[in-house]
Amino acid sequence: MASMKHVRIKFLLFAALLGLAALAISACGNDVPTGAVAKVGDDTITQEEFDKWLATAAKGQSAQTGGTAAVPDPPDFKKCIAAKKKAPAPEGQQEPTDAQLKKQCQTEYDALKTQVMQFLIQAAWVQQEAEKQGIEVSDKEIEKSFEDQKKQAFPTDKAYDEFLKSSGMTEEDILFRVKLDQLQQKLTKKVSEDAGKVTDSEIEAYYEKNKERFAQPERRDLSVILTKTEAKADEAKKALDDGESFKKVVKEYSIDEASKAQGGALPAVTKGQQEKAFDDAIFGADKGKIVGPVKTQFGWYVFKVDKITDASQQTLEESKDTIKNLLRSQNQQKALDKFIKDFREEYKEDTNCAEDFRVAECKNAPKEKKQGGSGSGSGGQAAPSPENPQG
Repeated sequence: MASMKHVRIKFLLFAALLGLAALAISACGNDVPTGAVAKVGDDTITQEEFDKWLATAAKGQSAQTGGTAAVPDPPDFKKCIAAKKKAPAPEGQQEPTDAQLKKQCQTEYDALKTQVMQFLIQAAWVQQEAEKQGIEVSDKEIEKSFEDQKKQAFPTDKAYDEFLKSSGMTEEDILFRVKLDQLQQKLTKKVSEDAGKVTDSEIEAYYEKNKERFAQPERRDLSVILTKTEAKADEAKKALDDGESFKKVVKEYSIDEASKAQGGALPAVTKGQQEKAFDDAIFGADKGKIVGPVKTQFGWYVFKVDKITDASQQTLEESKDTIKNLLRSQNQQKALDKFIKDFREEYKEDTNCAEDFRVAECKNAPKEKKQGGSGSGSGGQAAPSPENPQG
C-alpha cells in the first residue's frame, strides 16, 4: 500500500491551486438560505455538502496522524469525546478529563471547518469564473488527467482502493478535484497569454537600462602557489625562475588544496574577486611573468597569468531572446498577481456565510486574531484541502 505521506504529496496537486483567483461576478441578495452554510453569488453551499467534506477531512486527518476517525460533532462533541477516550494516554501521563477532550475536539473542529469552508467557497469561485469566461473541461480531459495522476501515485489498483478506504474520499470526489485543477490551469493560462506579449521597444529599453548585465569583464586564468611564509614563497619563486615546472613546484610548496589539485590552476578571475593586494598584482601583471611573493590574509602568493580574456559587451541582438523571456515572465507574473488580488476581493463581496461558518473568504468574515486560534486563511494562501487538513 502506498504510504500516506506519498499519497498526500501526489494528491495535493488536486487542490493546491485552488487558492489562486480571478475576477468578479454579480450577486443577488445577501441572505444565506436555510439548510446552507454559505451563498456564493446565486449558488449555495449546503449543510449536506459541508458535512460530507468535513467527514472526509476528519478521516483523512486521522489516517495521517494515526488518531481517531470520529468527526467532531458540535456543540457537545459526545462522539468525538467517546472516540478519544478509547485511545490510550501517553505513557506516564494521566487520562485527560472530558473537559480537556472536549476542548481538543473543539479545536479540531474549528480547524477542519475553516479548511472545508475555504475549499468549498474557492471551488465555487473557480467554477463560476470559468463559466463566466466560457472555459470548459471535457469528461475526456478529466479522465485522462485522473488516470495520469493515479498511475504516478499508486503502483497498483489495490493501493488505490486502500487509499479510498483510508481517506474517506470517493472516486467522484477525486474527479471533482481533478476538474477544479483543470479549470484553474485554463484560467491561469488565459490570464497569462496576453500578458506574455513583449514589444521590441520594451526589449530595447530594458537593454539600454541594464547594459552592465550583458557585459563580461576582463578575466584572467592564473597558476598560483600559496605558502605560509614569505621565505617558502621565495623558495618557490626561485625554483620557478630556475626552470622547474609549475606543477612540480605547486605540488612541493602550495598549501592551497583546491588549486593544488588542479596543478595550481585558478581560472577566470575577475577584478575585485580577490583581496586588494592580490587583486592589484593580478591585474597589473604581464602575461607569462612570474610574480610575487604577494602577502594576503591566507599567506604568500606566487603566480603567473596564463591567459587574458578581454572584456566584452553583448549586443542588443545577442541579448534579445534572454530579455524577451525575462520580460515575458515578469509581465505574466504581474498580470497573475493582479488577477489573484482582484478575484479574491471581488468574489469575496459576493460570498456570504452563515454565522457559525464564517472564514476569511466571506464578506462577513470574522476579524483576524493577532495570536493563537485556528486561522481562517489569508488572501495569498492556497486553499487547504479536506484530504490534506494541514494544507
